[in-house]
Amino acid sequence: MSLTFKGVMPAITTPFNADFSIDHVLLVEHARWQVKAGCTALIPCGSLGESATLGFDEKVAVIRTLANRMDIPIIPGIAALSTEEAIKLAQAAEAEGAKGLMVLPPYVYSTDWREMKAHIAAVIQATRLPCIIYNNPVAYRTDFQPPHIMELANEFDNVVAVKESSTDARRVTAIKALAGDRLALGVGVDDCLVEGVAAGAQFWIAGLVNAFPQESVKLYDLAMAGQWDEAAKLYAWFLPLLRLDTVPKFVQLIKLTQERLGWGNSRVRAPRLPLVGDELAAAQAVIETALQNRPI
Repeated sequence: MSLTFKGVMPAITTPFNADFSIDHVLLVEHARWQVKAGCTALIPCGSLGESATLGFDEKVAVIRTLANRMDIPIIPGIAALSTEEAIKLAQAAEAEGAKGLMVLPPYVYSTDWREMKAHIAAVIQATRLPCIIYNNPVAYRTDFQPPHIMELANEFDNVVAVKESSTDARRVTAIKALAGDRLALGVGVDDCLVEGVAAGAQFWIAGLVNAFPQESVKLYDLAMAGQWDEAAKLYAWFLPLLRLDTVPKFVQLIKLTQERLGWGNSRVRAPRLPLVGDELAAAQAVIETALQNRPI
């Protein structure tokens, strides 16, 4: 099984049973649906996977389940409160059959480049697996600037890709100007896919793909083929849904969308709570409008 950083890679959600234990049966069924639609890798244990509410053993179990049951690469998110735990998780993921890692800044603590580089470098050095550097300053308050990313790439051969989630497509251009073909570049926010591909991105780590994998793969393919008019039509339909991925309650919103499409339920672990009232009604209106006009 080769690992190439191209295509649509779902940041897959974590399904829960009624008692909020992980539903491993649905996890596999949902993952297989994504693969059938043409997705090229799976990213468990990320922000959308509610990683911060999963215990260490639960994360390892999710990675093990997917690595044992799926025929495409599993690239788990590696994030923790401490550097020590992040290292242990990276090593456990490798032992369980992960084919790559998506390395995040530490939870909660955000500071200067010296400390953030030390954390990321410690995780990267602890594994032989190819690593994606995940830059998401909006969520994690740590901004890996293009020169920072190149510093890591120049020091560590297994830094091979970047998930750029700053929401600024110019960052893709800036990284590419420094890296050339040294790094594969990916879009990490749903509503920046077409812009990101135009700037040079090669893969998409996506959220709404959990509910709309066919449309996600089609949009990516059109953008990569430079079929901008057709991409624009599909993008215009998709954008109200894709924007659900860009707000604090993106997990609740995407799981609600999955539930409406018949893939699981909208259960989330506390401190997240289910949507209610006007917020729920507004989300349902977006979903229903999209389904009434669904192009695929």
